[in-house]
Amino acid sequence: MSRGKDARPFNIAIAGLGTVGGGVARLLAENADLLAARCGRPLRLVAVSARDRGRDRGLDLGAVRWVDNARALAAAEGVDLLVEAIGGADGIALDLAERSLAIGRHLVTANKALIAHHGHHLAVVAEASGATLAFEGAVAGGIPVIEALRGSLAGNRLSAVYGILNGTCNYLLSGMAESGRPFQTVLEEAQALGYAEADPGFDIDGIDAAHKIAILAALAFGARVDFKAGYTEGVRAITPDDIKYAAELGYRIKLLGLARLVDGRLEQRVHPCLVDARSPIARVDGVLNAVVAQGDFAGQTVFEGSGAGAGPTASAVVGDIVRIVRGGGGPAFSLPADQLASLPRAPMEDHSGASYVRLRVLDKPGVIADISAILRDSSVSLESLIQRGRAPDAEVAVVMVTHECRESAMQAALCRIAGLATVTEPPLMIRIEEV
Repeated sequence: MSRGKDARPFNIAIAGLGTVGGGVARLLAENADLLAARCGRPLRLVAVSARDRGRDRGLDLGAVRWVDNARALAAAEGVDLLVEAIGGADGIALDLAERSLAIGRHLVTANKALIAHHGHHLAVVAEASGATLAFEGAVAGGIPVIEALRGSLAGNRLSAVYGILNGTCNYLLSGMAESGRPFQTVLEEAQALGYAEADPGFDIDGIDAAHKIAILAALAFGARVDFKAGYTEGVRAITPDDIKYAAELGYRIKLLGLARLVDGRLEQRVHPCLVDARSPIARVDGVLNAVVAQGDFAGQTVFEGSGAGAGPTASAVVGDIVRIVRGGGGPAFSLPADQLASLPRAPMEDHSGASYVRLRVLDKPGVIADISAILRDSSVSLESLIQRGRAPDAEVAVVMVTHECRESAMQAALCRIAGLATVTEPPLMIRIEEV
């Protein structure tokens, strides 16, 4: 590759000028000299498309071609690489990705939904045309975990990859832990600060993290990305009392995405977890993300940093662009698409582990005995039980920690416990993870 001053510019188009697309455009402009030096040729933004052409984005786009129909960017002349920053798993984003890759045009995206749902298909299209599909920004924002899995850790057989993959949920859980305020109050604060969307369901119901762990699982284990194969549970039911009890027991509550190989089967799940308060991941607070990879030679490798926002995500997107300009392509998921395995999945009911259970019960004689009998009959044994105070014939909280047992046994026991007349609300179960 020529690295002279007169090397041909590398031309980039951006579809979507929201948080991610606008951040990429700003980074390309503000660090143009640095990028040109590191790439050996200028990176030039030549075309953009967005819904509102008249909106003031704080960007000088006077020299950039504006394309009203975003789909037209897929085949626009004089473009070497397209940045897809529209979002969504289907529609225009998928159409743009397919069309661009099919004609041999490189595609960079931070769209985790697109990759989680269609990553294997897009990898096949890219390989057929010789284009590069890159998506570092799709997982953990500015943390270069995807490139680490594809490159630095490529010599390792990985047994697990897991982490805090959603900054909104981490902010909510951290906020409740610090102040004791209820979930809804901390959520409203997060929305006011821009850390949570007006409709936060995508984040707090675990879907965002589930997209990301599906991508990490595919990269870590040479598997076809499969969002639908995972188990997903969010954080809506967590209360400050749960966080307080967890702390008393030596734990912190985190929403984790986890992928592990268990007896040759892939376990892929997202749910709240109790983690040892002394573990590195327990100390990751606020909107930060963290990813842990367990390799046979590297051991445990921890990545931590900003998981979202214009700056970190733009940094990841432009990092992909630089790698492509330097000639660093290769298969999107490390292996050629036809070599990616369709790994058997480990059903959630086969999962085995300890659990935290919080109940609301009427304070009557025999209640604990009834609950203990159900646990015994379901082959679930107790490690500890907490009941604070007495309130005869009124509601009290009972918190239990179980020994390791099968998920199916735990769920069967909880179903029977919920049916007791003395249990006043559905039990809450949070899995305990040794991380």
